Amino acid sequence: MIINQVGEGTFGQVYKARNLVTNASVALKRIRTEAEKEGFPVTAMREIKLLQSLKHENIVSLIEMMVSNGSYYMVLEYMDHDLTGIFSQSQFNFNDANLKSLCHQMLAGLAHLHHKGIIHRDLKGSNILINNRGELKLADFGLARFYQKRRKMDYTNRVITLWYRPPELLFGATVYGPEVDMWSAGCIMLELYTKKPVFQGNDEIHQLEVVYRIIGTPTPDRWPGMLNLPWYELIKPRDQVPNHFRSIFAKWMSPSAMDLAEKLLDYEPTQRINATQAMLEPYFIEEQPPAEKPVGLADVKGEWHELESKMERAKKRRRKEPNGSSSTGQHPT
Repeated sequence: MIINQVGEGTFGQVYKARNLVTNASVALKRIRTEAEKEGFPVTAMREIKLLQSLKHENIVSLIEMMVSNGSYYMVLEYMDHDLTGIFSQSQFNFNDANLKSLCHQMLAGLAHLHHKGIIHRDLKGSNILINNRGELKLADFGLARFYQKRRKMDYTNRVITLWYRPPELLFGATVYGPEVDMWSAGCIMLELYTKKPVFQGNDEIHQLEVVYRIIGTPTPDRWPGMLNLPWYELIKPRDQVPNHFRSIFAKWMSPSAMDLAEKLLDYEPTQRINATQAMLEPYFIEEQPPAEKPVGLADVKGEWHELESKMERAKKRRRKEPNGSSSTGQHPT
């Protein structure tokens, strides 16, 4: 029984539903088939195959497939919140131990994903799910791909939501591997502390400028491979901007947290820290306090997802506007 819509996946809507036999909550992801001439979309087949190969506590589980009234659904475990949604509520504040736990769980999920030879290619706040037990799981594998560990494949660079897209893709790279996910993980780590996306560009060029203003302009010394990227001559940086990362984030993050974030956000993809290495950083191993799951989420009223927080913001805008009319803002994709 469908209860309500809670999200919009890469290739279909996501609903909260109840299993009438067990009474358990599940997530139903409806697979769009309207535009498919061949029937079942190959993108959905790929996502199902990927999820069937992944069994990990920090990756959302595919329970089964279901057909109802001619529509296909993926039945997934239900999670109470997503990162974007939970940061829009004011009932519960995450402490440093909670943030460390969420970051570690995200990296553990990524380490398993990459060990299995899979790149996610769409890590962002709304695809990081959290339940009321403080458990974090990666979700929405609609853009994910298997990759060859021994040789890098040629892929599209039109992936990863703009605010989380690494510079090499913005410069036109089509040969890449799991390091693109690690840049996105660095963006999400900063978001855990600041409660909002840090690199908010309007288009590809502006996105690079936003990154430069925070971590400085890349140079050939800092990023040797930059000169060989397809669009480098077209969009290379004109001015040298210094690195302001530490002065900006020191009010939120400890020195060891900033150390890890900088390694995740290394311009040079081959030098970017991987998920397994990241979990062995002093931030997790040495620094106090130790990681602690945010179990206090159990006391939060309601369920918080990006879709609901968008609707709540729209309601507030309508209330503020004299005639009840509202303009719709577009989220970069």
